[in-house]
Amino acid sequence: MSILASIWSFALVVGLLTIIPGLDTAIILRTSVLGNYRRAWGVVLGIQSGTLFWGTCTSLGITALLTASQVAYNVVRWAGAAYLLWMGFCMLRDSIRKPEDEGESTEAAEVDEIPNESGGLLAGWRRGALTNVLNPKVGVFYVAMLPQFIPVSAPHLPMGVLLTCVHVALGTLWSAMLVVFARSARRWIQRPLARRLLDRVTGVVILGFGIVVALSDS
Repeated sequence: MSILASIWSFALVVGLLTIIPGLDTAIILRTSVLGNYRRAWGVVLGIQSGTLFWGTCTSLGITALLTASQVAYNVVRWAGAAYLLWMGFCMLRDSIRKPEDEGESTEAAEVDEIPNESGGLLAGWRRGALTNVLNPKVGVFYVAMLPQFIPVSAPHLPMGVLLTCVHVALGTLWSAMLVVFARSARRWIQRPLARRLLDRVTGVVILGFGIVVALSDS
């Protein structure tokens, strides 16, 4: 397989995986539709930083430890599960408002920032990066898939990083489309009732992912 053919083949595989709705999609949409666009772009950059981390580690052979050592895999798995469960719990907790909050004014619903979250680009980056880095499934995916697309004649590390950058580029493009789409839904979503519903749905989705990670053995 030539380098060019390898790049196109890998782009096709990760491109299809990128557009399948998942945890990353839920977090990006939730942050975007609530109007905090600096934080949303921070989440996008954080997620892609995590992807670059896993791809680079795989190219260096480090993530092979996840498949070779059950202890290493379990450490990452439990850390990721705990983080996701806590994030989901916080979203559900913050979505429970006092009865008088039902009477929030329309003006209050038009604010640009998420009232129950602080921070902008850096806080979003931290959330996106932790969500990705603490997901051992991403590491296992790269261990299983990346070497298959590296030609025998190509230098392993540079080629692995190059393919990872292709994944990052596609992920960033798709995320940008999600952010733009979410912007169009902003007026409706910023209503207090819709905001709480969004937090509850996203919280349940993240809790579900946390449970799946916690119960997964490999």
